[in-house]
Amino acid sequence: MTTPHNPRLPLQAVLFDMDGTLVDTEHLWWEAVEAVAGRPLTEADQPDVLGRPVEHTAHWLAGTTGRAAHDLAAGLHREFADRVRAGIVPRPGALALLDALAAQGVPTALVTASPRAVADVVIEALGAHRFALSVTADDTARTKPEPEPYLAACRALGVEPAACVAVEDTVTGVASAEAAGCAVLAVPSLAPIGAAPGRTVRDSLAGVTVEELSAMAAPALTVLSWNLWLGGAKVDDHRAKQVKVILDSGADVVGLQETAGTAAQELAGALGWHHHRAGENLGVISRHPITARFGDPDVGFYGATGVRVQVAPGRAVDVWTAHLHYTPYGPYESAFDGLPAAELIAHEEVRLAQLREALERIEKASEEGVPVVLTGDFNCPSHLDRPEVAWPVTKAAQDAGLADSYRQAHPDPAAAPGHTWSPIHPVHEDGSGRAEPQDRIDYVLHRGLTVRGARTVVTGDPRPWPDVAENEWPSDHAAVLASFAFPVS
Repeated sequence: MTTPHNPRLPLQAVLFDMDGTLVDTEHLWWEAVEAVAGRPLTEADQPDVLGRPVEHTAHWLAGTTGRAAHDLAAGLHREFADRVRAGIVPRPGALALLDALAAQGVPTALVTASPRAVADVVIEALGAHRFALSVTADDTARTKPEPEPYLAACRALGVEPAACVAVEDTVTGVASAEAAGCAVLAVPSLAPIGAAPGRTVRDSLAGVTVEELSAMAAPALTVLSWNLWLGGAKVDDHRAKQVKVILDSGADVVGLQETAGTAAQELAGALGWHHHRAGENLGVISRHPITARFGDPDVGFYGATGVRVQVAPGRAVDVWTAHLHYTPYGPYESAFDGLPAAELIAHEEVRLAQLREALERIEKASEEGVPVVLTGDFNCPSHLDRPEVAWPVTKAAQDAGLADSYRQAHPDPAAAPGHTWSPIHPVHEDGSGRAEPQDRIDYVLHRGLTVRGARTVVTGDPRPWPDVAENEWPSDHAAVLASFAFPVS
């Protein structure tokens, strides 16, 4: 089934969870589980009760009661369905939001971990005309927290997950929707849900507008920063492996360093993309048209270059790629030489000058209303990762208004270090056996966008240097992938 959506809106569909989201049935489900369990439930029981399919809760109860899971599942179905028929109550704002979406031509679907028999009772009570379709626990091999239910709904509607908003009330449901690639509006019912990139948390559906949901599904741009390691020539069949990485990543634009002259045009040719080459080291490739090129086309091995990419009508973004000098390398001076912070900072002068020149070029090319993304191998750590050293290069970028997408998505450096140097160098190359300092030296910075998510990318299990020829991963750096939403006009 394919349902047309409003072409004026970036929002293609809204996918609603049922229990606790559209209808106030979480407490009915809780009561049903208590009735079958024969005891009051506690907070410790929530992970096996809230947002879980009947079969999961039945198997969980079987382990604690000694009764057959099949009998327990039948009892849960019966107890819950009886309570739903007798006491269904729409959540505040639910019907008003469904009707507002219908008025603007935005299709809706019900996506639930409940069985079909229960979902149909709820749909009838809410009004079957309010839903284009429904996906229940009976309709997919795996249900929440796996992404299959939301992916199935998107396929049936003929829409892209990234252009949809899922409305959920449990951590389990949020995990399912986000794994499918949807933006999420979380409206917690019984258990709290934290904020995160690509996720909006509200206390209630009351007052939620179609415009707000549309903003959550605004046109997205996914950008990859990747040092190709002298074009990738150290690894067999490197060009095909690079193409696979880019396709698998879902990137729309890739800022390249160490292209060995021809990588940008060869990758673009293989992908059917647009490209820009600058000097022998830098390039940008894009699935979207490149409408302008910035910077010195004959830039040296170190420096920066940029392009303007037309993502959609009225949606452009400037994407730059930079490569800064590799020596002296601060992590070595810190780990091996024990230099104090003041000397480490002083030794960043060359890179700092290179970045400042890049920032000047960025400002010269910038236009009001056009966001900026700066990718690059900076060959230095971030002041956001090592607070004991005020690393000046990343600080200068921040002072120029460029935010660090990875650290916005992962604020805690200890929990998510995001190291990009180096997946193939566990030990230092000098033969001393010393551990190689692992650091985050590759970045996707931005101005004027909203971060939906960011991660490092390494495929396979790379063998360490020098035994790298057969590696699936054709680089000595990890790449950085960041997904952005455009501001709503």
